[in-house]
Amino acid sequence: MSYNDVKVKDLMATNVSTLGRNDTLDLADNVMILDRIRHLPVLDEKRVVGVVSQRDLFRSALAVALGYGERAQATLLKTLTVKEVMSEPAITISAEAPIKEAARLMIERKIGCLPVIEGGRLVGILTETDVLRHVVGD
Repeated sequence: MSYNDVKVKDLMATNVSTLGRNDTLDLADNVMILDRIRHLPVLDEKRVVGVVSQRDLFRSALAVALGYGERAQATLLKTLTVKEVMSEPAITISAEAPIKEAARLMIERKIGCLPVIEGGRLVGILTETDVLRHVVGD
């Protein structure tokens, strides 16, 4: 199969963990750690409205750089909500889109994932790791 034949649906993950806009950042952090992932689509009434990345959580942990201790940082993550740090609007792609289009979009927009949408619903997620795995043949 050449790169021109590969579609997003061929590489995307379909078992996607998600968050709601009003979930707290400590939940986001726990899901990322437990599921060993770096990106979480944010849903509002089943529609993707944003994405929270590990990088967003690092930015919110600026409190560490300001001298807060571990306990204060944990408290901060419990008080901040996903909507306060998520990237929005979410940049999405269709499952039928060519993988080259997806890779180009991630490069141009400097993002590490694309929620995959069909009929307005989230059906998967494509990450830069998925694309790299395909390139190296894993």
